Amino acid sequence: MAAGRQAMLALLVLLVCQRWEPGQVQSSPLGSAGEVGPGFPGSRVPLHHLLRAPCLVPCGAFSPIVSPIARSVLPSGSVVVNSCSSAAEQLCNFVCDCSDCSDENQCGYLRSSAVLGTPFTCDFEDSDCGWQDVGTSMYGWVRGRASLAMWGMGPHSDHTMGTDVGWFLVTTFPQTKTPATAWLRSPDMQEAAATCEIRTWYHLSGSCESTQGLKQTEWPVLRLAVVHKDEAVELWQSPEHSSEGWHELVAYPGRIVGQFQLIFSLTQPPTCGAEVALDDIMFRNCGLPKVGQEFCGAQESRCLRASCVAQRRFCDGTDDCGDGSDEGAARCKDFTRCSFDHDLCGWEAAAGPSVWGRNTSLNLGTSYGIPTRDHSNNSRTGFFLHVGSAPTAQSGGTAQLSSPTFQATNSCSLTLYCHLHGSATSNLSISYVTNSTKHLMRERTGDLGSCWVRERVDFNVTDPFKVLIEGVASRGGTVAIDDLILSPGCMKEQEKPVVMLPSQADASPCAADEVACDSGDCIAAELLCDFADTCADGSDEKRCGTTTFESGAGGWHDVSVGRLRWGLQKVTESDSFLTGTFLAIQTGEGQMVGPAKAQSPPLGPSGPACTMEMGYHIHSDPQGFLAISVSDHTTGTSQLAWQTQGHGSTTRGHVRVPLGERRRPFQVELLALVDLQGSASVSVDNVTFEQCYLDVVSPTAAELSCNFERGMCGWYQDLSSDFKWVLSTGQGQGSDHTTGSGYFLSVDPSVPWSHGQRARLFTSHQEPAAAPRCLSFWYRLAGPQIGTLNLKLQPEGGEEVVLWTRRGTQGSIWHRGWATLPTTGQQRYQVAFEVLRDGFLGDVGLDDITQTAGPCGAELSCSFEADSCGLTASRKGTWQRQSNGTGTTAGPAADHTTSTAAGHYMVVNTGRVSLPAGHTAALTSQPYQLSVSAQCLAFWYQLSSGTPGSLMVFVEQSRVRKKVLSISAMEGSNWHRSHVTIQPDGDWQVVFEAVGAGGDHGYIALDDLHVSDGACSKPASCDFEQDTCGWSSPSDPRLHSFAWGWKSGIVLAKYPGPEQDHTLGTRNGHYMHFDTSVLGARGTSALLESPPLPAATDSCLRFWYHMDIPEHLCSGELRVTLRGAAGQRTLWSVAGHRSRGWRGAVVPVRSPGEFQISFEITTRRWPMEGTVALDDIAYSAGAGCHSSPESPVEEKPSASFVAEVVLSLLLALVIVALVAAGGRYWLKQRGLASRTPTESNSPQGFDNITFRDDKVIISPREGDES
Repeated sequence: MAAGRQAMLALLVLLVCQRWEPGQVQSSPLGSAGEVGPGFPGSRVPLHHLLRAPCLVPCGAFSPIVSPIARSVLPSGSVVVNSCSSAAEQLCNFVCDCSDCSDENQCGYLRSSAVLGTPFTCDFEDSDCGWQDVGTSMYGWVRGRASLAMWGMGPHSDHTMGTDVGWFLVTTFPQTKTPATAWLRSPDMQEAAATCEIRTWYHLSGSCESTQGLKQTEWPVLRLAVVHKDEAVELWQSPEHSSEGWHELVAYPGRIVGQFQLIFSLTQPPTCGAEVALDDIMFRNCGLPKVGQEFCGAQESRCLRASCVAQRRFCDGTDDCGDGSDEGAARCKDFTRCSFDHDLCGWEAAAGPSVWGRNTSLNLGTSYGIPTRDHSNNSRTGFFLHVGSAPTAQSGGTAQLSSPTFQATNSCSLTLYCHLHGSATSNLSISYVTNSTKHLMRERTGDLGSCWVRERVDFNVTDPFKVLIEGVASRGGTVAIDDLILSPGCMKEQEKPVVMLPSQADASPCAADEVACDSGDCIAAELLCDFADTCADGSDEKRCGTTTFESGAGGWHDVSVGRLRWGLQKVTESDSFLTGTFLAIQTGEGQMVGPAKAQSPPLGPSGPACTMEMGYHIHSDPQGFLAISVSDHTTGTSQLAWQTQGHGSTTRGHVRVPLGERRRPFQVELLALVDLQGSASVSVDNVTFEQCYLDVVSPTAAELSCNFERGMCGWYQDLSSDFKWVLSTGQGQGSDHTTGSGYFLSVDPSVPWSHGQRARLFTSHQEPAAAPRCLSFWYRLAGPQIGTLNLKLQPEGGEEVVLWTRRGTQGSIWHRGWATLPTTGQQRYQVAFEVLRDGFLGDVGLDDITQTAGPCGAELSCSFEADSCGLTASRKGTWQRQSNGTGTTAGPAADHTTSTAAGHYMVVNTGRVSLPAGHTAALTSQPYQLSVSAQCLAFWYQLSSGTPGSLMVFVEQSRVRKKVLSISAMEGSNWHRSHVTIQPDGDWQVVFEAVGAGGDHGYIALDDLHVSDGACSKPASCDFEQDTCGWSSPSDPRLHSFAWGWKSGIVLAKYPGPEQDHTLGTRNGHYMHFDTSVLGARGTSALLESPPLPAATDSCLRFWYHMDIPEHLCSGELRVTLRGAAGQRTLWSVAGHRSRGWRGAVVPVRSPGEFQISFEITTRRWPMEGTVALDDIAYSAGAGCHSSPESPVEEKPSASFVAEVVLSLLLALVIVALVAAGGRYWLKQRGLASRTPTESNSPQGFDNITFRDDKVIISPREGDES
């Protein structure tokens, strides 16, 4: 398992290296970046503590920079710095010099991440690792987490934990009208190796206002730069377009001698309100080679510092040793090196539409694809050659650079450094030319990232030759080369024979945005590799990834930057699996250490059934792996689609990888990492893409009705997110809805590594709908902190529409939902179920989707979040659906459903201008079908202060209205609940009628209508069999509390609780429950509140509760509190314990004003393992607790309790028998065994044993010695 975990971490590139800075303090230095605390979101708090460490260098040598942002302090000793007193030059150098690696703490990283298991990593869970906000304005960086996110958009979860309680760094500032930059600086680091790799996850959110003439440079840009010797060199910048979610940043700083710092910056134009978050900063292979190696390998040589480096790495233009000895003048005197710092060194750039140009990063600027520094000096002022993609340049023009003529040789090698960035189709090729014939030796295609990549070509040529380097920069990209190094075997030809370069191909007849077919015809470039033949000869789909590799790579190209690469290879021995030529892992020439990567050409867009198939072979230890990912070059993102790891033996297989619908062109990537020094190998063959054309019609495309027992029918997974729907049979969540033992779809946001923001299930494009249809389904939203389930309609080319939505827990019970699919005219459309990951504890289930002709009937439950649920106003301009943030009518500040300004409700303006005195405005529902003799109509309402008028509620049958409720006054300004029992004799409608009272201003609002079977309960009374009777958990995120669940006694491993309810005493009965083990950093309480109740002088609350909490784990309690305008007070409480059955409680209730009853579970520390349940809550207004003979005072034992009592009794009997036998034996030994007949026949019993709860107490009897 450990090896498998390491392989997965390597696959996700979570392996790392890192260190610590002199003079750093022992803390979680948000003296570096600020920490957001509850109560003061986004504020910068004064520095309260500064834990001091011993001075590691002469005191005063460093002036500590103290940020005005709060420093989060760790428990004493949790971050130890330099326990072995390493010298200053050994601190933060990515090498563990202390045995506990404490010299590598607070270096912009810690010695390791406890969560990820990776070294030299900062996950921000315990501290900010020494990063400092160095901005000069209020636009800065703070350490925060999503559960405290009050500063703006931000991520819904961190990257490390994938939850809302994980920590990260995030920018925060009030939106301004001037450009602003937030700066974040690392501590001093030192001595980065040439192999150093920095990997960080970033989350860019927010938006820019649409401005006429907005330039691309006016979008928010995140940059990473290194500061060395007073020069700041950019390493990476974010793509021009970025999608929502966490994305990986990869940067290669190159060899850095001495001290340096890293700088993150986010620059915003004045029209933007963007934020960026950073998490999991990791340093990989950054330490210099190990010194003091006694022996070097057969292909290695020794450096001056006694480290070993491969012989091929000597004199290659890079300091691999770490002391420069591999690049010394004496050792490399016979090599010819051209850095282009002064000229082209005898190389010739051919004239043409595209030409190699000599320039510096300083002159070229900071456009996305341009090199940010040269390779020779790692500086912005160093020179290199480049081919750009200027808008005026000929599309696909080839720039040529040729060498002098060399003698025939078998020992000439060329090492160079290339830079291909900004385009997925740029190309660099290295060939040699003899007798006007070009022989291709090496080719690189695609985007290798913002880094210089080492390449080496060995020539074995029998005639004089020239080396030809050709570059093609596609739109948005740049191709650059630097440090051309020729080995001593490359001897110039003195007689100068004429070696003519081949003539350049004629200019393409196609326009800049076109490509040529093999036949010479031109097609739009976007039609290349779109899974449909556009060229008459089909040549536009020939080199698009589908291949057997017998006639070439089929469009696949190697984009590796390390010591492994993909290449074509022929079968050398009999193998029934691999035939002919295949793609295999080979030794590469790059200087980095990491997986080999091959990419397909840009493909698609694709349809929802798109699938890639291939055969594969892997022989490796568990550290090795083969994986497939999908990358989007537009946004610079990549997503893992499939992976397998080595098992120590040979594994062969055929894999089918769903790629799904992709609306933008994408590239498939093959990733592999193995140790080729042993016998390891990886290869792939016979790659195909099936059903990928965007408009391909699947036989099941129209099958929207589905119970998921035999597959997905016409529904498809959206594979663009890591957060997915899963075909499930329960796994402790509960059974399916269809049969109780079959399949359903589920989403669990707590699954590790679920980092996406949403999980979508959608159909293929449906034909235009001429008539409305009803889509019904069964759903389950369970858990103490679950997110949102939406049903959406996406017209082709139009904006998506939310048809139905639910948020928060609805209990571990199946509910029916439905929505009318409207007509779509001439537009095709898609239907989608979407789970938003705005909750992290719980799960969502979906089953039994059914589509029928005609519109749906009236919704039994309506929150008005999606639409008005078919309720219609009597005249325009009266009742309208709105939220406080978007509405035009005065109304409640927040809705009832979500308790936010964004939530929706129905409202009518009752001011005298809109609704004069005596005038009415009616809101009528669709017909409700009578299912039982009595039904309960419940709703929440709010009347404004002043003179809002009155609200009448009518039941209408056969156009005859009957008034059932009238509301004309309301205490306070909160939402209130009302209900009424309906006993119609057929289908019925409800009519809400607002009556104006002539006031200047006023409104009446409605929210959360619900119709259930059976008569309504008394206010605040509930047996929880049909619904929760208005009892609910507050959704206000500022409370940081959890929701109670609603379930039956059926055993669910994920949601534990009593096996029987109290009402029915069976597994089928229902109750409210809460699992206390979830209490912790995310929230320390769970609230269950009644609807508002009127003032009470002598009322009574009765309820039954069930606790199963081990006393030794408990530090919490269950409370009953009253909350009103004057505050809150506790009426009753009980400490956590094992009640061993249902217990009753009676609580007198008195309040001079309106109030709510609240059940609250709280804890002072965690974990608090166990469960609490409530049932049969009865509130008697004005009756008093003394007047009822039914006061629940006795414990109602459960079956498990009875069983435990029996077991305890048997155990007691065994113990007593053993004690008696032992005593008898002892008495015999003492010679006291003989007794009188009276004594022998005296009765013996167990009158000294007491049973109390789960304890057996044996107390002394009268006359016994104490």
